[in-house]
Amino acid sequence: MFNKYLIKLTRLIFLYLLIGGGVLALFSCSSSNHTSPSINQAEAIHLTICYPSVGSLRALTNLRQKGLLALDNLVVQGVYHVQEKTDYQDSQRFLEENNIDWINLRAIKGEISPEDVFKKNSLSEVFAELFHHSDGLIFFGGPDIPPGLYGQKSLLLTSIRDPYRHYFELSFLFHLLGGHQDPDFSPLLAEDPEFPILGICLGAQSMNVATGGTLVQDIWSEIYGQKFLEEVIELGRENWHTNPWAKLHPEMGLLPYFLHPITWDQESFLAQILGFPPQPSPFIMSAHHQAVSQLGKGFQVAATSLDGKVIEAIAHEQFPHVLGLQFHPEFPILYDETRLTQLAPEEEKINIPNYLRRHFPSLEFHQKIWSWWSKILLESSERHRSQSISWPK
Repeated sequence: MFNKYLIKLTRLIFLYLLIGGGVLALFSCSSSNHTSPSINQAEAIHLTICYPSVGSLRALTNLRQKGLLALDNLVVQGVYHVQEKTDYQDSQRFLEENNIDWINLRAIKGEISPEDVFKKNSLSEVFAELFHHSDGLIFFGGPDIPPGLYGQKSLLLTSIRDPYRHYFELSFLFHLLGGHQDPDFSPLLAEDPEFPILGICLGAQSMNVATGGTLVQDIWSEIYGQKFLEEVIELGRENWHTNPWAKLHPEMGLLPYFLHPITWDQESFLAQILGFPPQPSPFIMSAHHQAVSQLGKGFQVAATSLDGKVIEAIAHEQFPHVLGLQFHPEFPILYDETRLTQLAPEEEKINIPNYLRRHFPSLEFHQKIWSWWSKILLESSERHRSQSISWPK
């Protein structure tokens, strides 16, 4: 009798394991659709980004899907101040709907005001913790910085939309890099000078302002002395840093950004680190009306517009992996082989990657930026592991 029950029990256990295994296999198949493979936590690469909007997250996931951000064990933490205007619930929904398990969001609390930005404040310990628990940082694009933060009055063309984002990110960058505002302040990167930081568009401007620099509040009116879009068009496409045609004809759905060439000298960061000679000039994608003016502490010009009037990239003299790009190498449209878009009335629609290929080495230049970034981020992670840094789970 006992043997009969034992046999039945064995069969039940076997059936349970068989069904459970099938469910587990089904779950594993479902999970394989995630954007990232299973992450080896012991070898995870920790990237922190500011402004984790849906656009920023979509750009990151696209870079990984295209193989441009070639890091298998990447873990991303998106941080933002609770008083920012962006609705980050949209970002959380984007992550959940796309089964993205390698990115998480973190809201930062703490008082921060214009008077506290460029000194130790209630967020100083948070900034130090974020730095110590990251292998690299990206600061993405966004709206105009309040000019009062760099000692200027606000022009009519300046649009201030999200002040707390600027207080948070500028203070974070000041803590990381130091600045003219306090020559005795010891920046966090003094502990790890090879730590990588990438600033894109607003991110580059924030780097400059955080370290005591200033901005041109409106390129076309201040640098080129133009008041009307029709006059801007006559300047020529090399001097369009956003698309004037899109502003004149919003009904046509023209691309609001614009492609134009940039240049640098043989001694600049782009030539020395990325290995690109000044000529031929690559085309990049711009979406800005402000630019770096007086340089912040420690920065040097890395690239300019062809006429030399607009700074297109800045690099840090003391910290070799700190780079600010005024243009957008992260935009998904740069790598979308299927999308067609129109730049101007009466022009045919174009595919951006094909356009970049026709203007060698434009596509290769963008690819090299992400190849370099992936390499130094991996090196930073390996360096931190070799120093036995204990990462939080």
